Order: sequence, then C-alpha cells, then structure tokens
Amino acid sequence: MAMNVLGAACALGVSAAARAQDEALPAFKTLDSVEARVQGCVTCHGQSGQGTGNGYFPRIAGKPAAYLYNQLVAFRDGTRTYPPMNYLVAYLPDAYLREIAEHFAKQRPAFAAGQETKPDPSVVARGATIATRGDDSKQIPACVTCHGAGLTGMEPGIPGLVGLRPPYIVAQLTRWRVGDRRAAEPDCMKRIATRLSETDVFAVATWLSLQEPPRDHSPTSSNLLRMPLACGSQR
Repeated sequence: MAMNVLGAACALGVSAAARAQDEALPAFKTLDSVEARVQGCVTCHGQSGQGTGNGYFPRIAGKPAAYLYNQLVAFRDGTRTYPPMNYLVAYLPDAYLREIAEHFAKQRPAFAAGQETKPDPSVVARGATIATRGDDSKQIPACVTCHGAGLTGMEPGIPGLVGLRPPYIVAQLTRWRVGDRRAAEPDCMKRIATRLSETDVFAVATWLSLQEPPRDHSPTSSNLLRMPLACGSQR
C-alpha cells in the first residue's frame, strides 16, 4: 500500500514537473509556424535576429530578404563557408530558406547599446572618409552609396551595416579580401575589399560601430542607376 502511494506521488510529481516545463516553453513550439522553424537560428542571432553581444554573430533583422536568402543558399551550397551554418542548412530546400529570410527581413527589434570605447581619432577619421566619401586614389567608393545613407542596406540584395560589431565587420572584409567569401558576378564587394588595406578595414569597422541607428531600420529602395559599380547581388 505504501509503495502504491509512493508510486502515485512520484507519478504526480513527474507529471507536474512536465506540465510546468511545457508551460514554460513558448507556445509557438507546439505549432507549425515559422517562429518554431527558425529556432535553430535564434541561438546565435537572437530571438528576433538582433544579433548577440559577442560581436561575431551578426544582426540579421531587417536586412533585405533577397540578401538573407542568398546567404542561406550560399551556406547550403558551400560557396560561403562557416561550418555551423553549413551544417544547419545543408538539407533545407529553397522554399524553406526563403521563408526564413522573409521572416527575419520583417523583424525590427531595438538595436543593442553601443560599446563604450575611445578609439584613436585618426582611425575614426579614416573610417569616416572611406564610409562617407570613399577614396578616389584607391578607386574605393563610399560605403553609403550602396549600403544607404543610414547604413540600413538597399533592396534587394545589399545588407545593412548599422548595428554590426567591429570583429564581424573586420572578419567579413578580410574574407572578401583573401577570397574566402564570394558573391554573384560581378562581385563588387571583392573588387572593393581588395583595394582596402588592413588599416582601412579596421578604420571602417571602428567608424561603423560608432554610428547611431536611424529611427527607420528599413533598407532603402533599389537604385541601380546610382551604384558606383555593377553588382551581381542586385540582379
């Protein structure tokens, strides 16, 4: 009798614990929804795609859907290499990747607070020059001509830069420079990145990290007529 009572008590305890655990989980985990299907993304990129504090997992919220889709396809097909991402999307079909891209493109979470730093003013000045005016001597166009005056990107395929941390920006520009990262031809970013010195890369990353996000996080509309270089990602 005592054993039966103990067994019943244990069963009730387990049932209550399981019920409490279920109640603690977000409701969407029981639904066939895009919010449930992107849970593999949010561990690194944040629940709304806002990025994470370590600087290496970028903000993807609000970036153009076509840009996000192109990156997911590149990770899946191996033309862009980062093993965790390659593994995560290895067997996902185009329709699934497009749904993920469209989901995060619609998100508008608040930007994280900027890091408290006191960079060298000369570094900031060089970064500002490249980002806002370019460098004619190196045939480097200004970042804002493609990524938008507010650095929020341009439809359909150019990403926003605002809110990205310096380690991520430096890593990506370096990969463009050495050929580890590629885009559809004509690959305008490769042409630009190979003209940047390591000092330029660091300066641009530093300046970008100091910029306040605009009130409107949305990418600008497509403007192929004013782009300084032909860019395959905009086709």
